[in-house]
Amino acid sequence: MSEKKYDKKYFEQRRAELRQIFEQIKPDLQELADYFSPNGVRFIARNVNKPYVKSKKILDSTTFIAVRNFASGMMTGATSPTRRWFKTGIMNKKFKMSYNAKAWCAIQAELTRKILYSSNFYQLLPEVYEQLGIFLFSCMAMEKDYENVVNFKVLPIGSYYYAKDGRGIVDTVCRNYMESAKNLVERYGLENCSDQVKTAYKERPNDLFEIVHFVEPNREYKENSPFSSQKKYISATYEVGNGTEGFLKKSGFDRFPYVVFEASCNGEDAYPSKGCGVYALPDAKQLMTLIKELGKAVKKMVSPAYQGSASLKNKKLSDQPGFFNEDGDSVAGIRPIHEVNPQVLELKVIIAELRENIKAIFYNDLFAMILNTAERGRTATEVNELKEEKMVLLSPLLEQIHTALKQILDWVFYAEMDAEILPDVPQELEGEEIEIEFISTLAQAMKAQNISSMERFITFTANMAQAVDPVLIKKIKGETMIDDYADYANIDPSQIAPNEELDAFREEQAQKQQQAEQMQQLQQGSEMIKNIGGADSYGADLLRRLGMG
Repeated sequence: MSEKKYDKKYFEQRRAELRQIFEQIKPDLQELADYFSPNGVRFIARNVNKPYVKSKKILDSTTFIAVRNFASGMMTGATSPTRRWFKTGIMNKKFKMSYNAKAWCAIQAELTRKILYSSNFYQLLPEVYEQLGIFLFSCMAMEKDYENVVNFKVLPIGSYYYAKDGRGIVDTVCRNYMESAKNLVERYGLENCSDQVKTAYKERPNDLFEIVHFVEPNREYKENSPFSSQKKYISATYEVGNGTEGFLKKSGFDRFPYVVFEASCNGEDAYPSKGCGVYALPDAKQLMTLIKELGKAVKKMVSPAYQGSASLKNKKLSDQPGFFNEDGDSVAGIRPIHEVNPQVLELKVIIAELRENIKAIFYNDLFAMILNTAERGRTATEVNELKEEKMVLLSPLLEQIHTALKQILDWVFYAEMDAEILPDVPQELEGEEIEIEFISTLAQAMKAQNISSMERFITFTANMAQAVDPVLIKKIKGETMIDDYADYANIDPSQIAPNEELDAFREEQAQKQQQAEQMQQLQQGSEMIKNIGGADSYGADLLRRLGMG
């Protein structure tokens, strides 16, 4: 059976298959949006530039605050633009990196930080974290940029579908979006556009058209092929409808141009189903219901409906003391229809608990404690000791985030190579695989236990050497432990002297020690000769006395 041809019909069929899977979770995404982010989904591409959507279900700002704090906490704790949150290393753990190798890795990491900072990466990350917290996944598009090396885009939830390979790694993305006629012509050329786009470009260049971008593994892939049609991933961009069978552009990628941030998936599911938004949804529903009931209770207390004598019908009552009607006649008193006392305080207690639950599900309490302790100048070890239990709860999500961030950093690394802006690679690193290590506040708090273990081990060994046998102190390999400690504590390699300098210093000290010993021996010999010969003995007389003349 022959392979299917990569034509527009093929990609439309694949898009329909992916849409069918996505339709199963679409109602759940809409419900999450109703309670956490009314404008967070875009299931119809033509809804672009739609005004703010108000949700009638959100009656309290707690859900907004919880999501905002989650995004801010992840941004500050995991990917702060003001801190070094990653560094470059070597995958081969048996490989002993020299000072030059470490210096090159530090330079490469610093270059990547500057590229990310000059791009729009940090401006988009909060939106990524918000989507991840609410909808359990988020997608970022990566593309090369002439001015800033790289450029990024965050895709609205519902505007794309994705699929995974057998290892559970996303390798297919189908994106549906709107683009103006002007941008289509400038990017893909007038000759590749439909007649509708050509006409709009001349008369109404800002008219929008629905576009599909599809990327998946290429069946015709040939390693190291110079042809775009034989790259690792096939890429197709085309207009929806408009009676065209051709593509705006059909090419390929050596590296997958999308990265998907995900929470936990259930088995082989295509989309995640376990995360903050799903866990907080029941509490959010109950919170909104109780807020509505609290409003009703307060209204009954402040502006209740009254009941009184039938003679008061169509009468205007005075609000002055004495209860007289408009005719000046005294009337019987009136009273509220509802004379029960609403349990307002009890309602407020339950509402407060629900608010705290929602914030805790989005890790607001954890982020607040980390920031508060950091302000008091606590070390990463102290932070870890205070937050150990909560870090255990955050670690699965943080690992998922690190997986996505590694894909971005790898993609930027290859973009640096293509742009030829990397320094020359040391010969010893040729053939070695680069590894990304995360050293953010959260990552350091999770790894701080290593530092504590090293400190306890050194203290224990020193005490044993003092109490039992001084030779035991030699069990500690000082250079190795200092290097490891510096790695765990995220110390810049430029602040650590290389082992070669340490060996040269030892050799210099040994030479000085040897010279000092020789001088001491000469001094002792001179004193001995002086004592034997007397104060006035010298020269031949001294030799004669010694039997040597």
